[in-house]
Amino acid sequence: MSLRTMRMWMGAGLLAALATTIVLPPLPASAQDEGVSRKLKSRVAPTYPEIARRMAITGKVKLAVVIAANGNVKEAKVIGGHPILVNAAMDAVKRWKYEPASIESSGTVEITFEGQR
Repeated sequence: MSLRTMRMWMGAGLLAALATTIVLPPLPASAQDEGVSRKLKSRVAPTYPEIARRMAITGKVKLAVVIAANGNVKEAKVIGGHPILVNAAMDAVKRWKYEPASIESSGTVEITFEGQR
């Protein structure tokens, strides 16, 4: 690989890293618990990925979640959804807090990314 090619890739990587730090207002996203029997105490809205905004990608991400007895999301696995939206949905859901219970529980959560501003 030539030095020029390496510089080009490094520059592209730097631009990509800088682009992810730009603060933009979040696009509408809604979430729905399906089969989670515990009450949700706090919900963190997902950050709409910049690349998804630029490409006008919308859609739903469905996750299977395991909630620890203390109410923290212990595990989240992707059931389906657009690959560009999946990480934003996972990051948000992992920060959700549910009511404490005596045992772990599980269910599915659906995050909907819609519209473009």
